[in-house]
Amino acid sequence: MVKQQTGSDYEPAYDPALYTKKNCLSHLFDKRLQQITANNLSLSGGSKGIEKEALRLDLDGYLAQTPHPAGLGSAMTNRFITTDFSEALLEFVSPVYTNTWEALRFLCDVHQYTYECLDDELLWVSSMPCRIPADDQIPLARYGESNVGRMKTIYRRGLGHRYGRQMQTIAGIHFNYSLPESFWAAYQSVVGASGDEQEFRSEQYRALIRNFRRFGWLVLYLFGASPAMCKSFGGGSDIGMSEFSEDTWYAPHGTSLRMSDLGYSNQNQSRINISLNTLDEYIRDLRKAINTPEPEYEEIGVMVDGEYRQLSANQLQIENEYYSSIRPKRVARSGERPTAALKRGGIEYVEIRSLDINIEDPTGINQNTMRFMEAFLIYCLLEESPLFDTEMLEETKHNQSQTAKQGRDPAFRLLRDGRAVSLGEWAVEIIDKVARIAELIDADEDGDSYTQAVIMMGHLVEDSSRTPSARILAEMHESGDSFFEYASAIARGHRDYFASITPMSAERHGEFVTEARQSVDRQREVEAADEISFEQYLANYYRAE
Repeated sequence: MVKQQTGSDYEPAYDPALYTKKNCLSHLFDKRLQQITANNLSLSGGSKGIEKEALRLDLDGYLAQTPHPAGLGSAMTNRFITTDFSEALLEFVSPVYTNTWEALRFLCDVHQYTYECLDDELLWVSSMPCRIPADDQIPLARYGESNVGRMKTIYRRGLGHRYGRQMQTIAGIHFNYSLPESFWAAYQSVVGASGDEQEFRSEQYRALIRNFRRFGWLVLYLFGASPAMCKSFGGGSDIGMSEFSEDTWYAPHGTSLRMSDLGYSNQNQSRINISLNTLDEYIRDLRKAINTPEPEYEEIGVMVDGEYRQLSANQLQIENEYYSSIRPKRVARSGERPTAALKRGGIEYVEIRSLDINIEDPTGINQNTMRFMEAFLIYCLLEESPLFDTEMLEETKHNQSQTAKQGRDPAFRLLRDGRAVSLGEWAVEIIDKVARIAELIDADEDGDSYTQAVIMMGHLVEDSSRTPSARILAEMHESGDSFFEYASAIARGHRDYFASITPMSAERHGEFVTEARQSVDRQREVEAADEISFEQYLANYYRAE
């Protein structure tokens, strides 16, 4: 294989003849789809949940230094409105719905309610922060004096020491999805698989996860909405990017700087190898990382001058520190660690973490995105999913990071089985298959909304200028606005939008008010129930498996 040297990375020779659509068809995908159709298995009605992060800013565009708004209740125990890394980084958590409209309605309502409680503050509309201060001025999220509350804050303090607090203020959308409960037994029978249904389901979700890692570059291309950022991110130092204006960096062909090596896809965890092949290997590798000392983190220290700097000096403090574009998940019982929940009951759903906040949508996401993602995830389930080896894993990392930085460049090439292929060609192949799944969902729902969503995404592949990242840069060029000026105007527009639309129902509003009040009571109960020291609590946590 001839390799073309390009800086520190290599790109194998591009041979389009090897990547005709005919040669790329997956017989396994066709067979499974035919079996589903012949046996009338329904693909509609999957469970969907959204977690959306948003920074609170003052009206001048600086990160809010105020405490979590009292009207939102306790960030530790409110089911719908919490915080992520910083006291200023809100996180909205939707209930689980089977209909995309219900999920969008909830997000709209929770934004309306939150704005009632914000006074003179804005919700930032982009994944990349703006006018971000130095690390020591970014407040950590606070969760009270209970053992669990202290642990959550110390964990975040450790993230700040390890990766920098600025990086932790990058925001995104998490899309949680599971196929209908009724699907699994029928699907297991259709494909002729024997054995325990729980193990079968976990195995199939692992196959989905591997394929999402293989094909996830398409999500960055279609939905990436962070091609520019303020120079305050990184303290204004030269980071090797193009200069759009005096205070703005940008990637001319970038899609998602959030998912590039400037954001969450960073090098700090490059030494951690977490298997994607089996659930047992995944759990084993995560637990190993939690128990393996890391010299760089030992230098930070754990307890320094009477204060915890981090929970441990190991490669990972807890499971959730390991960043991945997709995670296997199961709802944990009270006090149960994520890996213990997976060990107990297998994979219940998947969490997609690579969606940028869509600047154009007041809620940060729309139904077409959710519909495409649902059909795309089912495609990832049905497509052939070979186990990963080291070379394949490196290809997936290359495809994600390079799509994030230059995915709209016509000369850009992805790596596929050791050779180079154009993004557009591979994307068309995938979207054609996703469209077939969308048709089946629509047939069950007696409509065409899923098919139309896939068609819309196909247009973005045909014309990269229609992607969110390209539109953002085009509008900034046309207006001459910096990234801050551009996004600030949209943030004010979204605030006005939520003030102008029909108010949420009295029932929903009452639900938010009640949840805020009860969450404060629940936090007090948690704090009053502590009977052991924090040191003992932490030791018990790490001992439990």
